[in-house]
Amino acid sequence: MTTHALAAPRIRGYQDLLWTAVTERDEHAAAEVAFSALDDGIDAESVLLDVIAPVQARVGTEWAANRLSVAQEHAASAIAERIIAALAHHPSLRTTPQLGRVTVACVDQEWHVLPARLLAEVLTLRGWQVDFLGAQVPTPHLIGHLHSHGADVVALSSSIPTRLPSAHAAITACQAVGVPVLVGGAAFGPDGRYARLLGADAWEPDARGAARRIADGFPVPYLAGARQQIDDLPHLGDQEYTLVARSRPQLVRAVLAQLESRFPAAAHYTDQQREHTAQDIAHIVDYLGVALYVDDDDLFTGFLAWTAGILDARGVPAGSLRPVLDVLGAELKDFPRSIRLLDQARTVLDVRTAAGHNPGASDDRPALSALHPDH
Repeated sequence: MTTHALAAPRIRGYQDLLWTAVTERDEHAAAEVAFSALDDGIDAESVLLDVIAPVQARVGTEWAANRLSVAQEHAASAIAERIIAALAHHPSLRTTPQLGRVTVACVDQEWHVLPARLLAEVLTLRGWQVDFLGAQVPTPHLIGHLHSHGADVVALSSSIPTRLPSAHAAITACQAVGVPVLVGGAAFGPDGRYARLLGADAWEPDARGAARRIADGFPVPYLAGARQQIDDLPHLGDQEYTLVARSRPQLVRAVLAQLESRFPAAAHYTDQQREHTAQDIAHIVDYLGVALYVDDDDLFTGFLAWTAGILDARGVPAGSLRPVLDVLGAELKDFPRSIRLLDQARTVLDVRTAAGHNPGASDDRPALSALHPDH
């Protein structure tokens, strides 16, 4: 039996203790759990990846199931970040950098920073010199940092698929200055399919895999300064992605203008609900756009299925999504790939309805506005 297997029951115990602490918003108790795990002989990397990370994943799952509020989810995430910071400065965990330099950053507009932070701490523990740039790093600033400080590799993180165009720009820009790029995070798909599509040098599903891959080394990218994003994605030549992305405000207005006639409950929305609904419609358009960008039906249909599940958990009629898709279809009737995606999404919703999902929802409940994080 491995050492890790022997420690598994203890690790599960610390997960339970940490879950109690973060859901009760008790930062001091949460920190005590992490420090107690260290004192109990569990190494710092395991505390980060086997105690803190699974608890944060559970927080997200419980929010999606409507068993934690947005405020509780935010509080738990904030506590996790502060515990990680406290561990990073623990005297017993100080490590002298002996390996190369790694720049770790989230792509532009990506604010889910925890996966990148965990990788940065694991690499530091393993002896790398790490420049952790944090969340939402604009690509020009990232390249400026590389020019000033250099790096053996850039590790880019993205959790939200709508950030994939930004990730693509960052990947090509880093490679153009001779720095290989490893990517990770949920945005790239569970199998890394979008990492390969966008030309990343490597993808790994977790921090341990990423640390091993960085240790194995990368060839320096070929300096193809003239390489464009369309070189990786020739389907972008039809301009559908560009036109849909640029038309986002008009598409949102068109859906809102027709929503009441197609979904009568919308006539009773408050101003705040209408504002939130507009934001949620914009989110659907964003996912349509990124599905066009990578030319993947599953990305859009998967998002619609996930959204319907979120609505189900909140007792909101997932049927409120159908009129959004119908109006978008009418507005984009001359865009064949968009029509294909919208048709596929409607089929997914129809299958869910036929299977009896969301049986408790009533059509007089607020619809898309229930998705907004302020609710």
